[in-house]
Amino acid sequence: MYVVVSKGGAIACMLLALLFLGTWPAVMTLLERRGRLPQHTYLDYSITNLLAAVLIALTFGQIGEEKLNMPNFFTQLSQENWPCVLLAMAGGVVLSLGNLSTQYAWAFVGLSVTEVVTSSITVVIGTTLNYFLDDRINKAEILFPGVGFFLIAVFLGAAVHSSNGADNKAKLSSLSKDNTDETGGLKSTELKEGLPSKVGRKDLENGDVSVGKAKFGTADYLVELENRRAIKVFGKSTLIGLSLTFFAGVCFSLFSPAFNLATNDQWHTMKDGVPHLVVYTAFFYFSVACFVIAIILNVTFLYYPILNLPRSSLKAYLNDWNGREWALLAGILCGFGNGLQFMGGQAAGYAAADAVQVRAS
Repeated sequence: MYVVVSKGGAIACMLLALLFLGTWPAVMTLLERRGRLPQHTYLDYSITNLLAAVLIALTFGQIGEEKLNMPNFFTQLSQENWPCVLLAMAGGVVLSLGNLSTQYAWAFVGLSVTEVVTSSITVVIGTTLNYFLDDRINKAEILFPGVGFFLIAVFLGAAVHSSNGADNKAKLSSLSKDNTDETGGLKSTELKEGLPSKVGRKDLENGDVSVGKAKFGTADYLVELENRRAIKVFGKSTLIGLSLTFFAGVCFSLFSPAFNLATNDQWHTMKDGVPHLVVYTAFFYFSVACFVIAIILNVTFLYYPILNLPRSSLKAYLNDWNGREWALLAGILCGFGNGLQFMGGQAAGYAAADAVQVRAS
């Protein structure tokens, strides 16, 4: 089994994690803005996210001979370590709920603000919890001033969202009555030709159709984006986006401490003589729980969608190949990003590893 022991190795893991975890949210946001249903995207993402954990466990978790009190992945699967397994799975549950919430929050709040606020909440709460769980191995005088700046970022992010909402409302209110349809909904002059519900989305994904030349940030651009995207946000309260964002931030702040408890057993839940969960075994169970929750919730949302999204089905999901490769890529990036974060945290402390949550900020 490969074990990261040096600070240099830990830093390398966290830098790679930073790259991967900073990329996948942008990919998911792009798909939603192109009109792909978030349920379809998240189901694809969940498959490769679990696959990444399995690959990490079967490679890094099995390389070389077993070490003292650090058995290989397959050996640990048969050991009596369920108390810590359940903690790892609890971490996977809250991460899945957080990721699912951010997928909807991106539409309401925007990618930048969502990532700044959720990452800042994660660092403020998660780093504080992990600092004490790690027996204070990181220097508080270095760690906590940074935490303080992230706390300030939470309030600044919320203020930016409020400002953006007011600015967009002012832009939309300036639209003439010509941009209002019979039902009172907004339309864009560039989209008078329309985007057919199925063909239009397919052509848009393939880049075969022109969707208008509205200038970025203008009212016409906002309306054009609204007509194209999957999650419709016009007319909905800004509190929806902020609530989803803060809920996701709390979820993200808890998954790393839960993983810390699973691998280091600070609560002494394991029987004497049973080795602690190695990072690869814990990450496997963590990802399985994340996958199960994602499948249950998103299959439910196919038939009982939230936020006025159109109803779908498993058949429609299986036939929806538009952007699937990007959703699968997002799952791989997130899976390897989380795995590398935990590998670095085992060597440098999970409080320090939480710093990669600045990923898209």
